[in-house]
Parts: sequence; C-alpha cells; structure tokens
Amino acid sequence: MTTAAKVERLGQDLSRAGRYLAQSFRLMVGLPDYDAYLSHMEATHPDQPAMSYEQFFRERLEARYSSRVGRCC
Repeated sequence: MTTAAKVERLGQDLSRAGRYLAQSFRLMVGLPDYDAYLSHMEATHPDQPAMSYEQFFRERLEARYSSRVGRCC
C-alpha cells in the first residue's frame, strides 16, 4: 500500500470516526438523528414520504416528553 493510499484511508477512517462521535454526542443529549431516520425511511418505507426536519424533531420531542407514566408531575 502506498503512502498516499495510507493517508487517504486514514482520512476516511477519521471522517467515519467523527461522524460516529457526533452521532453519539447527539444521542447522549437526546437529540434525534434525522439522517438515520431518512436512511431508515428510504430503506424500509420507500413508498411513504419522509417527514421534514421540523416535523421529525417535533414528533421526537412529543414522543419523549408527552408520557406522564412514572413521573410525579
């Protein structure tokens, strides 16, 4: 493997690691992953339209905070 190929592969690996790290941080603080949602919709529900980012974000917030089960207030 040439040095240029090694450098290119390292760049690709670092880019992939950065994407995974960013996704992990978003999940840790509870931000939904719109790109994962779009990939899921394209792969499993190609006949259905995907929600806009605003619709998706609002739906995720409602799903997370609308349940009062197990809460005192």
